[in-house]
Amino acid sequence: MIILYHQNYKITEVTSTESGSFPNEINRNIVSVLLDFAHKYTNEILVWCEESERDNLNSNEIETLFHHKRFLLSYNPSSENYFDRRLGYIEDSLYIKINKEVKYPTWQMSSVVGAVQASVLNACKNNLKSAENFDYFLNSFARRAIVFGLLCYSEPKLLIENSIQVQKQSNIYQLFKFTKQHYRARWVFLLFFNLFLFEKKFLLVPFLVSLCYKRRSFNPDLLNHIPFESNKKSIEHGTIDVLIPTIGRKEYLLNVLNNLEAQTYLPKNVIIIEQNPDTNSRSYLDFIENKKWSFVIKHHFTHQAGACNARNIGLSLIESEFTFFADDDIVFENNLLETAMTTFQTTGNEVFLIACHLKSQTIIPQLPIQFSVFGAGHAFVKTSCFKDLKFTMGFEFGFGEDADFGMQLRNKGFDVLYISTTTILHLKAPIGGFRTRPILKWQNDEIQPKPSPTVMLYRLLYDTTEQLASYKTTLFFKNVTLSFFKNPFKYIHSFNQKWNRSVYWANQLKKQKL
Repeated sequence: MIILYHQNYKITEVTSTESGSFPNEINRNIVSVLLDFAHKYTNEILVWCEESERDNLNSNEIETLFHHKRFLLSYNPSSENYFDRRLGYIEDSLYIKINKEVKYPTWQMSSVVGAVQASVLNACKNNLKSAENFDYFLNSFARRAIVFGLLCYSEPKLLIENSIQVQKQSNIYQLFKFTKQHYRARWVFLLFFNLFLFEKKFLLVPFLVSLCYKRRSFNPDLLNHIPFESNKKSIEHGTIDVLIPTIGRKEYLLNVLNNLEAQTYLPKNVIIIEQNPDTNSRSYLDFIENKKWSFVIKHHFTHQAGACNARNIGLSLIESEFTFFADDDIVFENNLLETAMTTFQTTGNEVFLIACHLKSQTIIPQLPIQFSVFGAGHAFVKTSCFKDLKFTMGFEFGFGEDADFGMQLRNKGFDVLYISTTTILHLKAPIGGFRTRPILKWQNDEIQPKPSPTVMLYRLLYDTTEQLASYKTTLFFKNVTLSFFKNPFKYIHSFNQKWNRSVYWANQLKKQKL
């Protein structure tokens, strides 16, 4: 491990756990030194640390954090990041609002403290530029590489204790430049428009200057030769339960159970939550008792319909080390669970999704990547991760309960990976019987909310103020119709009424969070 201490992006000292100091590097730009050292010391973990945090660097923990090579870690103890809150105007992702209390997925890197394996920099060297400030270099690298399998995190364990740190921040010219170099060109225009609309700032010069920059590229194959070989012990007992909510899909569910019966690695328990809102009904899944299964089936019947409620019931019945969240209309290979257990070990990650596709879709295999969504119909999770978590009832009969549960996991420090070398076929079976159309609280409102209150609920819970404002702008443009040109003031008034009604109902749903 080699540690590069710096101040104002200039090297102040370089130390190594294997050899002495490197006096010839003093006062050199840290980006140049980092790239040079990556070439010279290919098997080393390269660490950077600002002089102000020298005594606070948790150097004893770093090698443990790198249980495989495909990490880029940094941490900024300040409440602000290099790109300030206005970044939310151009990116609509979970990587913007960082939870700094836990290990959290984000491409927003910091020069305060961080680390990367030398082989990662060497693999990507042809797409890296050294003639710029260190923070911009790190953010540019991470923003492009995270899409192709570099796992990027804000990691508080890099420091012994939190500190009061003033983060270097970009100026508005750098924000526009970054937008042009790393996003589609239309986002430069949207940034300009949002700053004018919401902050009353007419930043024409930074906007025009940014148009001179070209978008930066990144070779998607650069990291492919760096495998996932985690040395972390991820499996203790190796047991796995399967959780399946179902309603009116008897034959499809039977096929899923037969798939599980044929597995090369059998589950311990299969938990089936059967729903039928008809108060006079009872279970019609006779094959549970009429056939001998190689696993225990925990069957719970309820008259209360709804995926959130069903899965919450199921969570209380899980007892194994790992859980497979499954739909009742999927098809998978006989080695799915065996492959999943191998994936837990090789990645060292506690949560991942198996690529799920329709018959008309083809999945192109790639190495695991960080994923911005969570799907409760094709997910594998270490059971200890969701201790004390529930599917939020405010999302019942709407959209977003899966994404919300994924964010709950991330805010506890558990990232979601996407595995595409194994696939699950989603049959998209017709809606089963015994279903009634739910009565939504807002369905009789004179002004119908838009977007859906459950979509708005997710936004209110996890977006920054700027992200929510940008979402409002893009939603407005996406829904512009001929009526806008006939009477724009009336159209805008109607749009705002529907938006405000959505906010109102989302806040009502938020009260059902627990």
